[in-house]
Amino acid sequence: MEFADVVRRRRMVRDYDADRPVPPQVRERLLEHAVRAPSAGFSQGWAFLVLESPEERDRFWAATTAGGTPDSWLTRMRRAPLLIIPLSHRAAYLERYAEPDKGWGDRDEARWPVPYWDVDTGMAALLMLLTAVDEGLGACFFGVPADRVDAFRAAFGVPEDHRPVGCVSVGYPGGEDRRSPSLRRGRRPLEEVVHRGRW
Repeated sequence: MEFADVVRRRRMVRDYDADRPVPPQVRERLLEHAVRAPSAGFSQGWAFLVLESPEERDRFWAATTAGGTPDSWLTRMRRAPLLIIPLSHRAAYLERYAEPDKGWGDRDEARWPVPYWDVDTGMAALLMLLTAVDEGLGACFFGVPADRVDAFRAAFGVPEDHRPVGCVSVGYPGGEDRRSPSLRRGRRPLEEVVHRGRW
């Protein structure tokens, strides 16, 4: 598929065909492309938790949701046969920039105008979303609720120094996939968001 077509077709898919697993070679391509994302100082401060078995996925949903009867969004999302949780690792950046060629030996976070460990991990997630489209699959990026992060960590043994920046669900689109009502807002025109030369 042409790159422009991949970008145009990229959307968040919120329902999956539970009976069609993601082929292993496609799963590996998603991960291989993710690690091609840019990272400040080539720090590569990311990790990816891959959940494929029904037991792993059920444990994820149990840890990250409040329980009770699932709403229609959760019912459809739970059908995804593959979940990949991108995790950022701040210490990898602070350590990398303390090396002689960077010289920030104090490891002071104030030097960072934004948390590049999260930004770069988010770019890795975007590459997975685009790869899914190129492979004829659907994918969705969504957040892990802040009040459920500790439960998520406990459920999967995730160390404290790795932060989930979200989750990427992947699979073949299901029959109930619907466009988000948010799309009714329309895409903002370039004239509203692009400032040339000055604000």
